Amino acid sequence: MSWTDERVELLKKLWAEGLSASQVAAELGGVTRNAVIGKVHRLGLSGRAKTTTTAPRARRPRSQSSRPARPSSGSAAPTVGATALKADARPQPTPKPKAEANPELDAVVVPISKRATILSLTENTCKWPIGDPGDADFHFCGCKSEAGSPYCKYHSEIAYQTGADRRRARKAG
Repeated sequence: MSWTDERVELLKKLWAEGLSASQVAAELGGVTRNAVIGKVHRLGLSGRAKTTTTAPRARRPRSQSSRPARPSSGSAAPTVGATALKADARPQPTPKPKAEANPELDAVVVPISKRATILSLTENTCKWPIGDPGDADFHFCGCKSEAGSPYCKYHSEIAYQTGADRRRARKAG
């Protein structure tokens, strides 16, 4: 289907009368609603005139009683404005990682002889980075890694948490 001058004029007339793109497409025949929208856009036609057949609907005032009551947050002071991004006044306790709870694992100190550089890492060494990569004393753990893991037992417990641990930490926080 090609846009002839007659069809373009009819499109302009129907669009100015306030017909929707679907209605214009049906009047023209052989053209889709999206084709009408594209042609209107390319022609630079502005918004349509209001149709006189439909009166604008008056807005219903919302009644406050139809809304469900919000549970109070426990504070007596009312909030003003948008509060979604405000900092919470009550400090939240930080959940402790599972690895900190085990005193025998907390005592893991990487001896200087075990420290590994990027060049000395193998499949069987722990690849947990220690320190800032820009510092001269940056190194990797270098302890024997667990089977199927890039980390030793201590660093695996830090790196991998089960879903139950995450849920428990979320409830505690």
